[in-house]
Order: sequence, then structure tokens, then C-alpha cells
Amino acid sequence: MAAVLANLLRGLGRRLRGKPWFAAEVSVPSIRLGTEYGGYAVMLDEVQPESVVYSFGLGEDVSFDLALIERTSCQVFGFDPTPRSIAWVKAQSLPAGFHVRELGIAAHDGQASFAPPQNPAHISHSMVAPSAASAENGLSFEVRRLTTVMRDLGHERIDLLKMDVEGAEYDVLEDLLQGQVRPRQILVEFHHGMHGIPVARTEQALRALRAAGYRIFDAQPSGREFSLALV
Repeated sequence: MAAVLANLLRGLGRRLRGKPWFAAEVSVPSIRLGTEYGGYAVMLDEVQPESVVYSFGLGEDVSFDLALIERTSCQVFGFDPTPRSIAWVKAQSLPAGFHVRELGIAAHDGQASFAPPQNPAHISHSMVAPSAASAENGLSFEVRRLTTVMRDLGHERIDLLKMDVEGAEYDVLEDLLQGQVRPRQILVEFHHGMHGIPVARTEQALRALRAAGYRIFDAQPSGREFSLALV
């Protein structure tokens, strides 16, 4: 009873600070790879040379992807729809196991309007920012559902799914959970507090993932980056 009460109080404290209620709930062997900005915790032992990794939202930091390939020799398929990001990534010295696609992830196939960042020094575009709906400000990029991407690439499974997609993660995760695809690991940055997204929506997404059998094995102090495993 004391442990349950303590967890409730910790969850309430996180919520009062504007962070999701949830924290890490299982202890598994994991390691954080990548820079402070672009890194994630991952169960490295679960990633093998034959593993299929999808990484959505590359920006100008692929440190996690490169470190994962270096440590495991896996195949990473990186996706980003923005020309600036693609140009930057292709200008890097990439290993043979890193495959780049100029494509965004969404809950539908087709085109989507993206809003550029307000600060031109930044790179992240968002399809859920209010200004994305404006014909004056929006930029149209190609997007695909996760299942469509898998079909087009000839993949029957995904071993690890990583997403930093500026608010599109909520619809993508909902679409994922309505189907049969279940990546062994999901690493995601949530964007509550941005683009008008309430923290309750992140909590809703985490509840849905937990209901599908996922458990949080890493939650960063920011309250945005979560690593989950299917257990």
C-alpha cells in the first residue's frame, strides 16, 4: 500500500509540473545512444544485424541511428520529408546500413501540409502546427502510413520504431495500434505543450500503448522522450 501511494504521489507531482503521469515502470538492460539532443535509451541486446529499424524525423542529428548501426550492424531506414534535412543527411558520411527516404509518416497516404519552424535557424517542420493549415505558410510533403511504408519496402516486421515527428506521433501511434504491427521497441518524443497539444494527449497515447502490452523502460526528465518495450 505504501509503495502504491508513493507512486501515486510521484505521478501527481509530475502532472503538476506539466509532465505526463507515467515514468519508467520496468527495469531492463538498456543503454542510451546518441547525443543529448538526439539520443534515446534502447535495449541493445534486442537489436541484431538482421533487425529492421525505422527512424522517422532525422532533422540534423542522426547520432542515435549511427551509434545503433555501429554497435549492432542492423539496418536503419531513416525518413524525413523536409529537403533541408535530407540534404544535410546525404552530405554526411553514412554507413551502408543507413537507408534514407524523403518521406514523412502519418495516419494516411498522400500529401500533408507542414508548417516551417518559426525560428529559421531551426529545422523541424510540423504537420499539426496551427499554421500548417495555412496555404500561405504551409509546405506540402509526401507522407505514408506505417503499413504502407512496410509494404513498399518489403518488410513484414519492424524490430524498432523511433519517432520524433513534431506532434504527428499521436495519430501515427493510434493508427499503429489499430493494426497488427507491433515493433518490439518504440522510442518516441512526445510534443505536448507545443502546437496546442495538451499533456493529457501524451498520457492517452501512453495508456493505449500500455494496454497493447508495452511497458516504459526509460522516461527522460524532460517528460517528452519515452522508450517502451513489448513485454
